[in-house]
Amino acid sequence: MSESTELTSQTGRGAAGQAHDRSPAGRGQTVIVTTVASDAHTWNLVFLQLFLEELGYDVVNLGPCVPDALLVEECRARRPDLLVISSVNGHGYQEGLRVIRELRAHSELVDLPVTIGGKLGVAGAENVAHIEELMAAGFDMVFEESAGAGAFRHFLDSLPQRALP
Repeated sequence: MSESTELTSQTGRGAAGQAHDRSPAGRGQTVIVTTVASDAHTWNLVFLQLFLEELGYDVVNLGPCVPDALLVEECRARRPDLLVISSVNGHGYQEGLRVIRELRAHSELVDLPVTIGGKLGVAGAENVAHIEELMAAGFDMVFEESAGAGAFRHFLDSLPQRALP
């Protein structure tokens, strides 16, 4: 199944784009999406943004190559409900450890749900070995590049929903 087909089936939209009996999971919640600081890829962020918007989330796409200090500043200022970090260049493990420590060093960001996914390293299938250490460092969920949109959707469904005004 292609990612776009999986996106369609996971979001409850049929071929005509009609929504089924499903309220938007993320209605009223804000998600920040970005890459690790050295990752210049943008297509992954566009995909994540569209995926999350289809689920009803308000998405702030910070774009690629966001320095750690700027990411922390944006999270402190915007107070998102979730931070999603994507890596395509294979530096997700190394840079993810650094950025999660920076985020968790701020008391107001200790409880912020943070996930990282994509290409965590350059060792192929052996990159799954990085998941445990990234989780221990403070990520709420880690997705290796083969996990797919379904696993991400399951994670989103497990997050507590904010009460709507």
